[in-house]
Amino acid sequence: MNTQLPDVHFQRITATNVVAVCKLSETLTPSQRKMVADNAVSIAQAHCSENAWMRAIYANGELVGFVLLHIGSDYQDGIDCPGYFLWRFMIAGPQQGKRYGRMALDRLLAHLKAQGVPQLYTSCGQGEASPEGFYREMGFTPTGEMYGDEIELVLAIK
Repeated sequence: MNTQLPDVHFQRITATNVVAVCKLSETLTPSQRKMVADNAVSIAQAHCSENAWMRAIYANGELVGFVLLHIGSDYQDGIDCPGYFLWRFMIAGPQQGKRYGRMALDRLLAHLKAQGVPQLYTSCGQGEASPEGFYREMGFTPTGEMYGDEIELVLAIK
């Protein structure tokens, strides 16, 4: 029995992998697609922001997801947050349930902790296919604030 954890890591999005990252959105169910913007839109928004950090998520060399952070408040970007904001986070449909999302988020949190970042904010819609349960299991708690029709959550980075 192989109990070795997969190597989940981040890679820059480049001209060689951007199309594959964009196509990951097509692997989500219709309900999930209502909860997260398509990766092509997210990548375009990131390129229009001075405060974005984005990466492709790989597991054992295979592309499995996408992460986009927003660093600091920027009203022009629509982000009103005192620190780091998990703007987008997705794992491809066929790769869900393999713990890649948890491992990627753990890796991201370790990266942020090493930089001295005290908290990570995010927001999500509620209802069918909402990632709220995942975020709460990872330790995020509601702040009581809203981002449009999405609830805001925060996680203390320890």
